[in-house]
Amino acid sequence: MSAWEIIIPIVTLIVGLIAGFAAGVFYLRKQLEKMQSDPEMLQKMAKQMGYNMNKQQMQRAQQMMKSGKFPRK
Repeated sequence: MSAWEIIIPIVTLIVGLIAGFAAGVFYLRKQLEKMQSDPEMLQKMAKQMGYNMNKQQMQRAQQMMKSGKFPRK
């Protein structure tokens, strides 16, 4: 058994994890950009999380998303 039979699968795994993470971050950013311009999508996400938002809260959430400032707990 050569060293390449061990090294190649490990390198492939590492490259796959990095590529998967990068693709996930890219997808998430695109979804957040869509939510900024689509209040219905933001409302839907809030309902899935168990929140009911009125118009004022929706506008505030959109402003926070556009500015990139999120409150920290």
